[in-house]
Amino acid sequence: MTLGVWLINLPRSADRRHRMEAQLDALPLGYTLFPAVDGRAEWDRLAPTVDIPAFRRNVGREVMPGEIGAYHSHLGVWQALLDSPHDTALVLEDDVVFHDDFLPALDMALQIRGEWDFLKLNKIRAKQPIRQGRAGKWVLNAYLGPATGLGAYLITRDLAARLLPAMLPISRPIDHELDRIHIHDFRHFGLEPFPSHVDDGNQSTITGKGFAEVRKFPTYRRLPNHALRLRNLFGKARHLAATGRLRPQDRDLQPGTVPPFSRQ
Repeated sequence: MTLGVWLINLPRSADRRHRMEAQLDALPLGYTLFPAVDGRAEWDRLAPTVDIPAFRRNVGREVMPGEIGAYHSHLGVWQALLDSPHDTALVLEDDVVFHDDFLPALDMALQIRGEWDFLKLNKIRAKQPIRQGRAGKWVLNAYLGPATGLGAYLITRDLAARLLPAMLPISRPIDHELDRIHIHDFRHFGLEPFPSHVDDGNQSTITGKGFAEVRKFPTYRRLPNHALRLRNLFGKARHLAATGRLRPQDRDLQPGTVPPFSRQ
């Protein structure tokens, strides 16, 4: 098999794990459970991996230990991919809700995997989409605006190997880092309409209930963050223009020869 599936879950979040296991068993979709890094419990070990002044400047708020744990959890899954025989990983967080078309979408994504390096199957934000082509009922989109959220995504082995050495020290949340395509130079797309969404019941293991643990700085202290957002926007625009992805494309994406995963 070319695809490995990993589910990231904090061992103490048993309810989330059970809900995800029920969904995955019903698909059915085989997976490996990856114990998430507990940022709160392991903060003393993780803190040296964070450039805290840069993080504050880039994000405009204090660092949350949970997001640093999440950052390291995704890096851990990428390393697990490199240690496996698979050439592609489906990475799932434990608050994903699968739509009825998730497996057909996964099939199609693998059929066109020569078109992408990193493919999102849901989002938090996916602003200013730019069509790169159509595959069946789905559209492959690049994004000029912010593209954040890592609830469900596909990543190739080659990209994981290339990104891992460049991801430390931590200077922003991992989905923000991955949105810097002009720095890391890879094909970061989404498959829309997304075949899943995230639902944490307003009780995040990172931001707390109702985002209670988010500590934004006063407006005047966030001015550098706004400047960096503009720089990121222009950097992405230059990168997309240089790679021919800034202009919408109406081409039909031709499936390759990869056997449909859901029928293996």
